[in-house]
Amino acid sequence: MAYRVVLVPGDGIGPEVAEAARLVLAATGVDIDWIPAEAGSGALERTGTTLPAETLDAIKGAGIALKGPITTPVGTGFRSVNVALRQELDLFAAVRPCRTLPGVPTRHPNVDLVVIRENTEDLYQGIEFEEGSEQAAHLRTRVAELSGYAIREDVGVTLKPISVQGTRRIVYFAFDFARWNQRGVVTVGHKANIMRFSDGLFLKTAREEAANHYDIEYREAQIDQLSMRLSREPQSFDVLLLPNLYGDILSDLCAGLVGGLGLVPGANLGWEYAVFEPVHGSAPDIAGTGQANPIAMVLSGAMLLRQLGEMRAGAAVELAVDAVLVGRRVRTPDLGGESTTMQVAEAIAEAVRTGPAG
Repeated sequence: MAYRVVLVPGDGIGPEVAEAARLVLAATGVDIDWIPAEAGSGALERTGTTLPAETLDAIKGAGIALKGPITTPVGTGFRSVNVALRQELDLFAAVRPCRTLPGVPTRHPNVDLVVIRENTEDLYQGIEFEEGSEQAAHLRTRVAELSGYAIREDVGVTLKPISVQGTRRIVYFAFDFARWNQRGVVTVGHKANIMRFSDGLFLKTAREEAANHYDIEYREAQIDQLSMRLSREPQSFDVLLLPNLYGDILSDLCAGLVGGLGLVPGANLGWEYAVFEPVHGSAPDIAGTGQANPIAMVLSGAMLLRQLGEMRAGAAVELAVDAVLVGRRVRTPDLGGESTTMQVAEAIAEAVRTGPAG
C-alpha cells in the first residue's frame, strides 16, 4: 500500500528541488502516492490566494506533505504562506537538524545539533498595527491608559504573545525529541532579563516542564550569549529550544556553521500534521538555471521517510548524500562544482540504490 503524501513544489527553485527529491525518494523503493498541490506566487496568479483551501484540505487529508520554498514578498499585504500553514495546521514545532557533512569545508568540524523552534506564537503570530492606522492610534491610547507609557505617533507595532500552554507543549516536544533521538542536553535560549513577561514566561514554563524530564539535562542561555557561543563552540550544543523569532534567526546561523542553507533540512510538526521543507528560500535569481542545490530538499525527504516509519530508507538517503559529497565529483556551484540540480539528484539516487559499499 502506497503512502499518500502531498507535494507542494513552491516558487522559484522549488519545482526543481522538489523533482530532485522525488527522484531520490523513488530510489529507496518506498511506495509514495504524490498528491500535487500549490501555494505561493503561482497559486496567487491562478486562484487569487497564496494558500488555496484545496491545498490545506489535501494536507489535512493526507496528514503529511513535502513542500518547496515559497517567496514571501517584503512589505506587502500578503501573509507568509509558511506562517499561515503553521497556524492553520497547528504545526507548533519547527525541527532543523544541522550537522557537519563530509566533503564540505567549514570552520567548525563535528557540529551535530538540532534547533527546535516554537512555531505559532511570539512576534510571528502576525498581530500587527500599521503606522498611521486608526488601530495603531487606539492601541497607543490603551497602552498609555494601562501602563503610563507614551508611544510615539509614527509607530508600527507587532505584538509578542507567548503563552504557558504554547510553551509547555514545545518544551515537552523538545525533551521527547531528545529522548527518542538519543540526545542528552536541551538548552533554552531567551532574553528573560529584558522581556520579563514574554521571554520570562517562556523560561519559567520551560523550567517547570523540564523538571518532569529528569533523564535529559536542561540548560539555559541568554540569546545574545548563545549567539556568541554558537559562533565559537557549536560542538558544545545538542538540542537548542527557542521561541519563534530567535529560532528563525539562529537556525540560519547554524546552517551557516555547516556549509549553508542549501544543505539543511527542516520539518514543521504538530500532533496531527507534518510538513517537511528545506530551510532555504526560493532563490528566484537562479530559478530555471539548474544551479540550485537539492540536498536540503532531499534531506527533508529523508526526514519525511522517518516520519512515515521508513527508518532504513531515511538512513539510506542520508548515507547516499554523504557518499556523493565525499566523492566531490558531483556538486552544484554553491559548493564549488559545476553539476546541475538533477545531476546531483541522480548521483544521490544511484548511491541509494547501490548502498554504502556500492
